[in-house]
Amino acid sequence: MIRLVRELYQYRGLLLSLVQRELKARYRGSFLGFLWTFLNPMLHMMVYALLFTVVMRNNTPNYAYFMFVGLLPWIWFSSSIGGGASAISDRRDLMTKVRFPAQVLPTTVVVTNLCNYVLSLPLMFLMGALYGQWPTWHIIAFPAVVLIQLCFTTALTYILAAVNVTFRDLQHIVMNLMTLWFFATPVLFQLSTIHSERMRMLVGLVNPMSIIITSYQAMFYEHRLPDGEPLLILAVCSVALLWASSSIFEARREEFAESI
Repeated sequence: MIRLVRELYQYRGLLLSLVQRELKARYRGSFLGFLWTFLNPMLHMMVYALLFTVVMRNNTPNYAYFMFVGLLPWIWFSSSIGGGASAISDRRDLMTKVRFPAQVLPTTVVVTNLCNYVLSLPLMFLMGALYGQWPTWHIIAFPAVVLIQLCFTTALTYILAAVNVTFRDLQHIVMNLMTLWFFATPVLFQLSTIHSERMRMLVGLVNPMSIIITSYQAMFYEHRLPDGEPLLILAVCSVALLWASSSIFEARREEFAESI
């Protein structure tokens, strides 16, 4: 892990260049261009808000804003996992070059989607203002939650990218699993609506994203600090997972050029 971090810092210029290229190329050729960074999450939010406020009658106050708070970090996570799984296998042109730093590719996917998330935050604040939900001092915990999500997402991305090089079906399996994971995460519903305390604890234990999403909801929607103990446990587990995933990635890195 230390070697990986050191090499990422060494190739930070390349990483920044690839992130900039991805941000520019993502909507190149489309009429609205970069505006899709804001329109995509807005359209998602409108569809779910229509479903759960009109059709299924969700009684959560300011439901559209509540959902948007959780939807933005989920899009960052799911887009990173979906794109990161094929980050190595889809870049034969780069991987066959001599001494190309393979770890830059999955990191580029995660950081690019992080940039999209950060760029969408003003839209979330604007929506909050429309509902009378103003940011409070509790957002001081925001950098810590983002860092934990970054660590957790990067760890999963490294594992998936390394395994997908030899098992190409994995990227398709992952995309279907992400749909199931989404509906098991409290993005469209409040965790408090689960009446069983044991079930709420189970959701937190088996679904790390529920801890992250409810932490954002605590800061921006409930105007309180996130629960510290679950976040601390998740932070430790994420670092351990990143350590393990970087070891797996390092062990398989020499095989990438031949396998793809």
